[in-house]
Amino acid sequence: MPINWPRFKELVGTHQRFLLTSHVRPDCDALGSELGMACVLEALGKQALIVNAQKTPPNLAWIDPERKIQTLGADMQLADLQTIEVFMVLDTSAWAQLGDMALALRSTAARKVVLDHHVSEDDLGAEAFKDTQAEATGRLVLEAAGQLGVKLTSEIATPLFAAIATDTGWFRFGSTTGDTLRFAGQLIDAGAKPTEIYRQLYEQDSLARLQLVGRTLARTQSELAGRLIHTAIFQDDFSATGALPSDTEDVINMTLGVTGTQVAVILVEQPTQKFKISFRSRSSVDCSRLAEQFGGGGHKAAAGAMVDGPFAVAQSKVLDAVRAAMQ
Repeated sequence: MPINWPRFKELVGTHQRFLLTSHVRPDCDALGSELGMACVLEALGKQALIVNAQKTPPNLAWIDPERKIQTLGADMQLADLQTIEVFMVLDTSAWAQLGDMALALRSTAARKVVLDHHVSEDDLGAEAFKDTQAEATGRLVLEAAGQLGVKLTSEIATPLFAAIATDTGWFRFGSTTGDTLRFAGQLIDAGAKPTEIYRQLYEQDSLARLQLVGRTLARTQSELAGRLIHTAIFQDDFSATGALPSDTEDVINMTLGVTGTQVAVILVEQPTQKFKISFRSRSSVDCSRLAEQFGGGGHKAAAGAMVDGPFAVAQSKVLDAVRAAMQ
């Protein structure tokens, strides 16, 4: 069902103070969508506050040069959020992905809005503006700017280009369409610089990340005649290399480069001894359905969830589910 843009315009037009948030472990689509939407709202004379449950990962700090994104508990407290009129959640529709911002959403008296492109969803008690065919939430923010009559600037275009480019694997995933490239062209015309954005995203690796990637790829295993590939990252890996949790970004996609791979899985141990699972598929296997079995969600080709340890038990449960889906 297409997004009801007239209703979205009505909500924006009749309110002044907006709070924007997104999911924990924020990626470029989350951060870029927040920043792009904040700039769009500010261009209309609105007040836009961005507050997330977790800090922006150091490797993505470049996307927010003015440090607009604040962190609940560090920069903002729940009491500071009481005067907002619209609470907008971007790039997620799941309670579990909101972290401590879930408490803020549950307790707010503000109107609740979701702008998202994921298939999986919870009832957040919000008015949802969703397009599951969109390649990124950043694309929906770009559409919102057009619907609201906001002229694109480089400040809007840069984070939105990063959002779309990363969620499409720099335009190589199956979600990329002709429209995707036309949207990207609009953003470039407005001031986004792909060369600089790519350099910030993919040419700023630390030695620690390189070593973490090496350890992770070294323990990769394949089965089902090479159709399934899986690996894991442990807390000991972070300790040994000095790598950050954000350094795991995109590692799973490296395993898809092995010939014959149809499904890839990675388990990343958390400080809580839970494991973050990421699924990737380039077959008929639906990653969102796999993730839903463990309380997570996402897209058909990419999804994630959390599962309790210990590792042997978590890995067995996850791989059994994947093997069943691949039969």
